[in-house]
Amino acid sequence: MMGLGVEAKKFDVKKLLKDKKFWFASALVTWAAALQGHMMWLQRQDSFKQKFGTLDQDNDQNFGTLDQDNYQKDS
Repeated sequence: MMGLGVEAKKFDVKKLLKDKKFWFASALVTWAAALQGHMMWLQRQDSFKQKFGTLDQDNDQNFGTLDQDNYQKDS
């Protein structure tokens, strides 16, 4: 292996923190991770609604059957 000097191996943190490209890339990765998490949460919500339905659906279905029963009795 070729020996590199200590100066070549040393990572300059101060220079990295001043670099605008670093902050832009960090913000982009953070935004993408948050978007992916949000999309997964939405998918989970949709899956739950498909499995169990919603209160509005249940109420609409119940009212619809009650109205039909009442209509048939009155006729």
